[in-house]
Amino acid sequence: MTLDKEADLSGPGIGSYDELAGVLPDDYHSILNPRETQEALFAAKSFIEDGLCRELNLMMVQVPLIVDAESGVNDMLDRDGSRTPVEFHIANDHGKNPIDAQVVQAATKWKRVALAQFGLGVGEGICTDMKAVRKDYFLDHDHSAYVDQWDWERVLTEEDRNLDVLTEVVKKIWTVIKGAENHVQELFPQLETERYPDLPDELTFLHAEDILERFPDLPRKQRESTA
Repeated sequence: MTLDKEADLSGPGIGSYDELAGVLPDDYHSILNPRETQEALFAAKSFIEDGLCRELNLMMVQVPLIVDAESGVNDMLDRDGSRTPVEFHIANDHGKNPIDAQVVQAATKWKRVALAQFGLGVGEGICTDMKAVRKDYFLDHDHSAYVDQWDWERVLTEEDRNLDVLTEVVKKIWTVIKGAENHVQELFPQLETERYPDLPDELTFLHAEDILERFPDLPRKQRESTA
């Protein structure tokens, strides 16, 4: 079987609204009321930010919301130019220094510039609190046109770029995420429910080549979901 290249390169998630309608529950209701939801969100957010900075030796930074289109630091999110950023003109300084501006879509490129900008050395890094707009994104249960997310980047040596270091970093991240779950459940015990099972204490690691060997006839995102 020859895999369709577009299907194999497509990102994770759901690809059509018909498919989305088939997987979303029609009886969902929030366990927490609106006030409790906000309190829980910010409790989890603070716990995770502090934990990531502590475990990975990072400093918190704010990603710019608006960048100069000519800076080259905005991420286009795709290979074919179909996901374009929100753009507008700024007549800066009474028109003397006008800027064609873009709203950030992702901080992938900006983070690497920021490592040098903040003078960070080997083993140090940044944890970003990024606000962005993705007007051409497919919208589903976990993708929005408005993005509020974390990201991080750390300075590594050539010797650090190996599977052992990667595995150790992932374990540290998972410890923080699992800790955030425990923290929020302590604040709101009603979140401990069989309807939403707890996160596992430990992760199982699968190599991409192993998954490919097990499911050679599936495109990438289906291989990952099946595994």
